[in-house]
Amino acid sequence: MSLIAMAAGAALFLQQSAGTQLAAAEAEAARLEACVEKIETAPEEAYEDGLAWSFAGNRPGARQCTALALIALGNVEEGAVRLENLSMSSDGGTLEQRAVYLSQAGNAWLQIGAAEAAAVSFSEALRLAPGENDLLLDRASAYMVIDKWDEAMADLNAVIANSPGDAIAYQMRAEIHLNKDALDLAMRDVETSMAADPRNIDTLLVRGRVREAMRIKAGN
Repeated sequence: MSLIAMAAGAALFLQQSAGTQLAAAEAEAARLEACVEKIETAPEEAYEDGLAWSFAGNRPGARQCTALALIALGNVEEGAVRLENLSMSSDGGTLEQRAVYLSQAGNAWLQIGAAEAAAVSFSEALRLAPGENDLLLDRASAYMVIDKWDEAMADLNAVIANSPGDAIAYQMRAEIHLNKDALDLAMRDVETSMAADPRNIDTLLVRGRVREAMRIKAGN
């Protein structure tokens, strides 16, 4: 066989192999999506599906499915740890996929008030996906729970620099200003947040608290 024929055969094999891998990845993504949808209505069934899937090949999607199902069933710590382990596994996938696992773990830690652990997970996710707004907002939330106001402020400032119209970032920053007794700055952020999203109930609540703090301060 000529070198040209051999090269052509190798190229065809690589194309077929790539096509097979793409089809497998698409099938896994579809199965994971179905699992996540089932978690919302029937987490026990989703967990059983994840176990069956794991026994059939222990794919990353199967492990993610069972971890998320465990969280939905109330086994939050175990589910979060499994997601963190998945993010570090040799077959965990792309950097973006690993960041997703860590983000899910962080939000699970927040569910049970483990804000320190949540902040660590979000920090690891941001190492893989630097500057991702949702991750910055999540980490700021974790920092605020444990009164790390300066760290939370830095994350929110980064979000606002990336997306100047982000209503949630301004609302959260207003909360920090309120806790620092910087009431004018708090009200300014509240007004900016409301201009972007006038119907947000949480922002209205923060505005009420800022107004009350201003009233008390003016009466002293």
